[in-house]
Amino acid sequence: MTDTQDQPQSAAAPASTAPPSAPPRAVLGLAALALFVASANLRPAIAAVSPLADRIQAGLGLDSIGVSLLTALPTLAMGLCAPLAAAVGRRIGLHAGVLLGLTVIAVGSLARGAAATTWLQLSCAAVVGGGIAIAQTLLPAVVKTRFASRASLVTGLYTVGLGLGGAVAAGVSAPLADAFDSWPGALASWSVLAVAGMAVWLAAKRSLDLDSLAGPGGPVTKGLPWRSSTAWCITVISAGNSALYYCELTWIAPLLQHDGGRSASDAGFLLTVMISIQVVAMLTVPMLLGERIDRRIGLIGTSLLTGIGFLGFALSPGAGAWVWLVAMGIGHGGLFTLVLTLPVSAARNPVQAGRFSAMAFFVGYGCAAVLPVVVGELRDATGNFRVAFTVLAAVAALLVIPMCRMSPRRFAMADPAAD
Repeated sequence: MTDTQDQPQSAAAPASTAPPSAPPRAVLGLAALALFVASANLRPAIAAVSPLADRIQAGLGLDSIGVSLLTALPTLAMGLCAPLAAAVGRRIGLHAGVLLGLTVIAVGSLARGAAATTWLQLSCAAVVGGGIAIAQTLLPAVVKTRFASRASLVTGLYTVGLGLGGAVAAGVSAPLADAFDSWPGALASWSVLAVAGMAVWLAAKRSLDLDSLAGPGGPVTKGLPWRSSTAWCITVISAGNSALYYCELTWIAPLLQHDGGRSASDAGFLLTVMISIQVVAMLTVPMLLGERIDRRIGLIGTSLLTGIGFLGFALSPGAGAWVWLVAMGIGHGGLFTLVLTLPVSAARNPVQAGRFSAMAFFVGYGCAAVLPVVVGELRDATGNFRVAFTVLAAVAALLVIPMCRMSPRRFAMADPAAD
């Protein structure tokens, strides 16, 4: 990172130069709406798989591990393509980069409706994951650039969009499959939401004003910050958070059905309820914490609450299901937003925020792709989800260790050369 990126403009500038006036609320509102709609496209293609798992398994002749690959593969692609997203942002800018990501999501989702073949579905899942990676990696830099003074609130807003997209996909995909009499058609229908996201993002180009604010260097000016201990802490926390989230999307409904004795429709409904609680918590928890820089108390509290939910599901998936749903909804909903704010709160500028995000997604999603498959293997080996969900509870508890290192004092003392 260059010296000029970290220093204010020279004092030699004319004294008569007036500071830029604050953008009108309507302009900021349209920019925030675009961020919200864009983020709503980051989970439907993945969340739609779980309620259709039985139909997909029957249609493609897959075992449980094969079905889990439809969730694991896009997650892996999201990690592998994160550095590509940084390069895209640097080359064509933040606005065009997010638009490209939404376009890839739309094309990959639409192609899923072409045929019920294993190779096509897995290939499309990987393509969609790449599009998600491009848009998702660049959004924290958008927040840092356009909403620096309200980073936590706006991050909560677009995280609500992310969670709401997943919740709607989990609840609507099965009825769509019934209406179309085709589960590939239900998966392909989410391309409509991606096209809507593209339209709103284009309409908000002036309001976002990213070309004039982001600077010619884009969100990344050099490689990933491998030598930064702060970046590694963010990466570990992001990896654990993402792994737990995709395990929820993939396995909560099967656990409720097989270990909890619920019907398939009840299990899908409860999953939607849990995600809906998470959506509310994604916005309310950051609002309760305010714009304070020190996030450790919030991170640790929500992580432990999430662990309690996983452990409860492991030990009592039937009678206590509603209690664990609420615990996991509030805990992981709040945790998700707080984790996404880490690259923004720890970074000195949009360039560094983009680099922290790229590293967290590159390493984190690669690790997150593995855990849902491990859960499936443990379930097949033991005959139930007790051991698997106990492991997930332990993962949530272990995240407290790197969270304790996320102090503002540590951010201030970080070596810029290592970042």
